Amino acid sequence: MAYVVASFLTFEVLMPLQNMFFPEYPSRASLLFLPHGVRVLSAWLLGWRAIFALLPGVFLVFAVLGGADVFLQSRLMAIVIAVTTAPAVFYVLKWVGWDLFPRPDRKPCWICVMGVGVITSILVSGLTNLAFNSATAEYIAYLIGDISGLFFLMLGLYFAFRFTDSRR
Repeated sequence: MAYVVASFLTFEVLMPLQNMFFPEYPSRASLLFLPHGVRVLSAWLLGWRAIFALLPGVFLVFAVLGGADVFLQSRLMAIVIAVTTAPAVFYVLKWVGWDLFPRPDRKPCWICVMGVGVITSILVSGLTNLAFNSATAEYIAYLIGDISGLFFLMLGLYFAFRFTDSRR
């Protein structure tokens, strides 16, 4: 559900604002893509289970945006890329000795989660561009949108949790 809400905010609120302020911007990619933050934080919290948690929302968003084209091979590949890349990066890092998954005996390393988000963004942007056979400018736009989306989602959650804690 978080992925669907983040996508709605991105495509129905942020993209129209982006188009208003940057009308000459040729790409259809969002420069503030909040769903990337949901993918990364879900993978961090849920591990491999994030794939199954994200899959319905990712599929739904692709179906709403693309209609019946959601069943094209390129779209299906993009869905697989979207739901598997972040958990894969977290598990590869764990395998090489850098376990970032949350544990009760240590504080989260937020900068590390952000770093995984950057790595994931590079991979997702590159692989998605390959699946869609997009131009290099699209790759850069996806990269900017993913990283800024993760950063601002984490920042928003930080302030929301602080506000909630201060109200108790």
